[in-house]
Amino acid sequence: MALLGLSVGEAVRWRATGGSRWHNGRVTRRERDGSVGVTDARGSQRSLPVDRLEVRCAGPRGGSGWEPLSQRASRTEQLRLL
Repeated sequence: MALLGLSVGEAVRWRATGGSRWHNGRVTRRERDGSVGVTDARGSQRSLPVDRLEVRCAGPRGGSGWEPLSQRASRTEQLRLL
């Protein structure tokens, strides 16, 4: 999951179809086929492709917002210092 810039328990959201409402959930695992395992608010587990997920992030002025997971995964991240 480090390749995608995700950690277990991180907040994500997705849409079932193009015009439906957003569903919120938490990341649980990385699947063998490359998709991301997610648990929704009711406790149901599902596997979603990377291009359908958005991840909570800090906006330019410090507020929270959402960014597509594919954008986060394509960015290079700096290694953390001890």
